[in-house]
Amino acid sequence: MAWSTILDQERVVQTLRRALSQDRVAHAYLFHGPEGVGKRAVALEMARALQCTELEDEACDQCQACRKTRRMVHPDVHMHLPHPWSEEADRDEEDIGQRIQRLGENPYAAVDFVRRPSLSDPTETSNKQVLYRIDQVRQDLIKPMSLARGEGNYKVNILMDVEKMREEAANAFLKLLEEPPPQTVFLLTTSRPEQLLPTILSRCQRLRFDPLLPESIEEALVERNEMEPDAAAMLARMADGSYSHALELAHNEALMTSRELVLDYFRAAYTQKVESLTGVIQTLSNKGREQVKTVLQLMLRWVRDLLLYRSMGEDAPLVNVDQKEAVARFCKNLPEADLEGMVGLVEEAIHLTERNVQVSLVLTALGQSLGRAMRGGTVDSLYVPLPEAELRTA
Repeated sequence: MAWSTILDQERVVQTLRRALSQDRVAHAYLFHGPEGVGKRAVALEMARALQCTELEDEACDQCQACRKTRRMVHPDVHMHLPHPWSEEADRDEEDIGQRIQRLGENPYAAVDFVRRPSLSDPTETSNKQVLYRIDQVRQDLIKPMSLARGEGNYKVNILMDVEKMREEAANAFLKLLEEPPPQTVFLLTTSRPEQLLPTILSRCQRLRFDPLLPESIEEALVERNEMEPDAAAMLARMADGSYSHALELAHNEALMTSRELVLDYFRAAYTQKVESLTGVIQTLSNKGREQVKTVLQLMLRWVRDLLLYRSMGEDAPLVNVDQKEAVARFCKNLPEADLEGMVGLVEEAIHLTERNVQVSLVLTALGQSLGRAMRGGTVDSLYVPLPEAELRTA
């Protein structure tokens, strides 16, 4: 029933169901693994199962407790997330409430303040640091835990991205973990368990979450999000095992434009027509450094698709499944292309872009080198240290 909404993660689900059926629920669980693979989804289903009045190891979705937890209004189920607080401004309670409500509707949706600083504008970005501060831990965790349970079987606290606790907040929370009130369960999620205090780690039962299978993400995109199969297949393979990332990509209107730019850049690099290559480079440079990084990552996936197709043919599990014909043409028409060298060149370009080397210079050097690699020529490094460059020109 309710557990069936979880993508993959059978090992984790079975562990929790066994704990519920045997009445051996730990007072604290740490769900750790990559972003967007279901940690929050499992935490919410665990909270529902704990409060359900009808079934032992899962939520029935029919009783009053299940209906309330589904709407995120159960008085004994509390969701916490780190905030971009400043000393001058209070947190926006209405915004936080909307995020929690959206999480109840779709636990795989991006609702954190890092990836979605604005719920209404998915393109908005922010460089603000988000944290759990000591006053939040005292107000939202310690104080409510001193009160009696309302109507639930347990007091359940779900803490998203718990690695973002400041040291004083983490120490205050640790005291609560060391002496938890009866019938209290803490469900912590993190993608970086190494950043938690060792004393917090030692007081939690740890459950590791694995990346999702592309096939599982593809099926979910088609069935839950009513996406066209070809688009779902492409996004599922671009998402790196994260359903949340696939959903973000689906709403990224610039993605398709960027993918077309990759093909334009490869064509210009192969022909080495100065006007064509300069035009594509100018278009990319105008988009800014972060967008250039995105295009280079897409480029890297495209070249790896070429490698897969060359070695496996029609059975190759391509990321760009909708560009299979273009991949096949490339491999047929350019059998001497040094694909491994092309991968190295694009990876080096990504590295140089991250080191703030001028974007237009990186793209120009990359285009020239890719053109040689496509013809089977020698592949040199894009970056040559100054003394070595002087020796070459001497």
